[in-house]
Parts: sequence; structure tokens; C-alpha cells
Amino acid sequence: QVQLVESGGGLVQAGGSLRLSCAASGRTSRTYAMGWFRQAPGKEREFVSAIIRNDGTTYYADSVKGRFTISMDNAKNAMYLQMNSLKPEDTAVYNCVAAGLTFMRENYYGPATYDYWGQGTQVTVSS
Repeated sequence: QVQLVESGGGLVQAGGSLRLSCAASGRTSRTYAMGWFRQAPGKEREFVSAIIRNDGTTYYADSVKGRFTISMDNAKNAMYLQMNSLKPEDTAVYNCVAAGLTFMRENYYGPATYDYWGQGTQVTVSS
């Protein structure tokens, strides 16, 4: 069992930056990958980014590539999403997610791949 708690959301003007944090607790040794999804009003949930714990491989949605950076601190059982050059279309609820040892890299983008979900944190970008 793994628990995830997000923080760092807020309101920012277009072009600004935010850093989201995710604290993991419980049996974190079972966590193979961690990442972020987001969902805006009226839109489907979409993959944002993910990172593989053992080798540091990262994945990014095309919409955030070059603007967002995902990182993990294994000693602290924490994960971060640095968001720069924010756009109004980045406005969404962001959820921290974690996958157990059954994680399949070819399915990194799918919500069903992830076993644990945080409660979500709101990011609002104004223009």
C-alpha cells in the first residue's frame, strides 16, 4: 500500500512557474514508476509526465515537453514537477500517480497503468 499527497498548486499568470511536489509513504519500495496526470474542466484526463525510479528514464506529453521537468528524490520518497512557461491551457487538477512492479513501459501514458493516485492539486494559469 502506497499513499500519495500532492502540494504546490496555485494561481499563476501565463509565463510563470510552479513546482508541484508529491510525498509518498507506505510501502514505497514497491513503487517502480511515478508520474503526473491532469484533467481540465470539460476535457479528458491526460498524461503529463512519468519517471522510472531505477534508471531515471523520463516521459513527457508533447504538450509539456521543453517546459516541464520531472524529478525524483528516492531518499525522501518524493517526486517533483517543475512547470515553467505556463500557459492557460495548463489549467487543470494535477494528480500524482505511482505504479507498482507490474508497470509496463510501453503503457506509461495510460491511467490504468498506475496503481496509486493522490488527491489532486489545482493549477490555474491566467492570461
